[in-house]
Amino acid sequence: MAEQNSKSTRPRDRRSQLATVASELFRARGYQGVGINDIAAAAGVTGPALYRHFADKQAILGHVLLANLEEMAAATEAAVGVAEPPTPEQIHALLTSLATKSVERREVAALWRWEGRHLNTENQRAIRERSAAMLAMWAKVLMSMRPELAADDAELLCWATLSVFGSVSVHHTSIAKQRFAQLLVDIALRVLHAQLPRLAEQASPIEAARAFGTPSRREQLLTAAAELFRRHGFTAVSMEDIGKAAGIAGPSVYRHFPSKAALLAAIGRRAADRLALAADYALRTSAPPDEREALRRLAESYVATLTGPPDLLASFSVDRVHIEERDRADLLRIQRDYVARWVGLLEAVHPELNAREARITVHAALTIANDLTRTRRVSSRPALAAELVTVMTAVLRIA
Repeated sequence: MAEQNSKSTRPRDRRSQLATVASELFRARGYQGVGINDIAAAAGVTGPALYRHFADKQAILGHVLLANLEEMAAATEAAVGVAEPPTPEQIHALLTSLATKSVERREVAALWRWEGRHLNTENQRAIRERSAAMLAMWAKVLMSMRPELAADDAELLCWATLSVFGSVSVHHTSIAKQRFAQLLVDIALRVLHAQLPRLAEQASPIEAARAFGTPSRREQLLTAAAELFRRHGFTAVSMEDIGKAAGIAGPSVYRHFPSKAALLAAIGRRAADRLALAADYALRTSAPPDEREALRRLAESYVATLTGPPDLLASFSVDRVHIEERDRADLLRIQRDYVARWVGLLEAVHPELNAREARITVHAALTIANDLTRTRRVSSRPALAAELVTVMTAVLRIA
């Protein structure tokens, strides 16, 4: 009888429940910081019970990300898969559905951004194929709305729109769910209707600082480590790997940094310092002293910095789970101070936005730049820097 009661109270979809619990733990602690027993304990089951549903931790991550892709594809098909061209109401319904899911399941967006590299080859291939198919569907819909767009331009704008929804994973700012979703929809629509600059019209962003001479050993180590962490993840890289990439013996790395965590913190500080210096220059040289122009200059400086030395691609995506608490708090303060400069200017330009709404908008703009400079399908575009500035200014409504 007890066994019958146990079965009768078991959730109908234990697999999905376990995946949801795992998603939250992965976001809080990082994929490598979570074990099967941690997931089982948080879900209120035993380890062996969890293995009845998933072969291992990697299978759980794959299930979460693939299921989310399927949901997005289904929402796209339901909203725009019948009418050709789709109506504005159908487009709005699709964006609202995607925005609502992003707000309600922020942990999944975080996994998309930071933990996908931990998937096995089969799941990575499946995600690439399904992502490409969904983006192709979005691009086709966008071109039906804007027939003047070339296919690659439509794809760029669709990638940027996906980043708008993914931006909810890079911060913890929150507002009422309905308003949050509507704000994301409004931002996404501005992205989809952005007028990309033609080659002859492109304004040159502020140039990133050029390096002369041979960088110091410390700089070489930081650059090598940043690239290795970006490619393979923090835990998969050893101090020996870093030393080898920088051309020195592994033990010699410890003369410059006491640990990998210290090295990671130094990467974050250096990137933040360069962004802050670029922002200071942009704001000092902004003329006339106007908030709109200052925001535009900030966007130009951000893009110029991101498209500079490759180590800066990790500027605001440092895996803070692996950094010492004191360093982590310092990096978070630096990031918040930087974002606050954008938020203050945006509030001045758009007083109808409260501080939280302005912060969400700023993060959407920054995330687009971060994502597209790392997305292979668009990162090699010759006009990417100017295009990113254009899309960011559309998000901020300062065009």
